[in-house]
Amino acid sequence: MCSRFLSVLLLSWLALNVQAQTDTLRLLFAGDIMGHSMQIKSAEVSPGVYDYRPCFRYISPTLERADIALGNLELTLPGQPPYTGYPMFRSPDALGVALREAGFDVLVTANNHSNDARGKGVVSTIETLRRLGFQQTGTFKNPRERDLFYPLMIYQNGFKIALLNYTYGTNGIPTDPPTIVNMLDTAQMAADLAEARARRPHFIIAFVHWGSEYQTEENASQRQLAHFLIRNGADLIVGAHPHVVQPIKVETVMLSDGSRRSAVVAYSLGNFISNQQKIGTDGGILFGVELLHREGVPRAEVGRYGYVPVWRYVHRGAQGKTTFYALPAVKGVPSDLPMPQEAIRAMENFLERTRAHLRGVEEWDW
Repeated sequence: MCSRFLSVLLLSWLALNVQAQTDTLRLLFAGDIMGHSMQIKSAEVSPGVYDYRPCFRYISPTLERADIALGNLELTLPGQPPYTGYPMFRSPDALGVALREAGFDVLVTANNHSNDARGKGVVSTIETLRRLGFQQTGTFKNPRERDLFYPLMIYQNGFKIALLNYTYGTNGIPTDPPTIVNMLDTAQMAADLAEARARRPHFIIAFVHWGSEYQTEENASQRQLAHFLIRNGADLIVGAHPHVVQPIKVETVMLSDGSRRSAVVAYSLGNFISNQQKIGTDGGILFGVELLHREGVPRAEVGRYGYVPVWRYVHRGAQGKTTFYALPAVKGVPSDLPMPQEAIRAMENFLERTRAHLRGVEEWDW
């Protein structure tokens, strides 16, 4: 009798735990991946041969711990020289190789530098990223491909995620037909979000290129657009373009039926890697989010979220050779990387500024 009772109790406990099973998906977002002239020169190992892999050797273990690592590719991959930095970013394909090996899975390409290599560059960038195994969205080779592949649907660990990507502009460079660069057009965005909702994903993410450069606070236009996106179904909003870190906030909107809807908004992740020299542009954050999906529930929800500070260090080695590194600042100086005291102080100052600016948001040691 006792044995039968224990068996029933065990079966009941198992049934409850199966019903309460919650799956987790760890997302990690990187900010602006830039390609300035000094970065191109630094990566050249012999005439016409480039290797960017050293740049990401210290941040790669962090990226690889994510289920999905996403970044903003703020440059083009034209597939052939000339390779140039600001103001027309054209980088070697070797950068894409290094980003893939570092652990990135998804790159968004709608930003103000999407058209830097004109229509051929848009096509070449898309085709190169696909060949390297990335998922990509925000720019398209033609309207048919946009119709087929947008919103981008990402399937991982039993989750179904819809990803959308838009930019405020392309620095006045027109988009050559038939290529498409997604713009911040609210009518089109509302239609895209309606399409995303119709596909019944567990979660909808908008990765947007917006805001004012070098401003550490979001502006009214960003807040207004964030509210529009949330009202139309976005569950998470991640921003890029200012090249400095802006706040991470929970924004709440009132819906037409009187109910409220909230979403986390990371207004700007700053630079992931670049050669920018203005105050605050020497680094950025990786923004981490854990999505939770309970069995039998149609939608996922945000669990923990936080950030990893990432600092750009330019190492000057023998005979003036430079290497750009993206360093997880919280881990201190890598044991095998000799850094002068001046650089160590700069990294510590960046870390202190970032922590002060994001006070109240969890700092993750992934």
